[in-house]
Amino acid sequence: MNYKLELNTQEPNSKIVFHNIIFDTFKINIVERYIGAMNFRPKLSNVLFKVRTLDNQLINRKDGNIRVKIKDDNFETYQRLTQALNSYEYKNKLINRQETDQNYVHFILGLVIANYNLN
Repeated sequence: MNYKLELNTQEPNSKIVFHNIIFDTFKINIVERYIGAMNFRPKLSNVLFKVRTLDNQLINRKDGNIRVKIKDDNFETYQRLTQALNSYEYKNKLINRQETDQNYVHFILGLVIANYNLN
């Protein structure tokens, strides 16, 4: 499955960070909220994601709600994956970027499959 990963679409010094994963038939919007100063070790406080069609219509979850909050063990895993995406090694191509991207996308896609009915 082809995808395009758009990381850190935000305004400067904003405590809200947006990521998008765009697939052939749908896209996933990820919203990260941080606490603390954004220029000195911000702390990730919560993460939400929504699934949309390519024409921006929201897709409902299995329980009828729209968004999913990542929590508990999944939140810790998400933090670890985003730390890899924001690392010095990733930015300077010292690690395999494609593998790091795929780990992130596969994790999010697993959460989407668990929470949404995609027809």
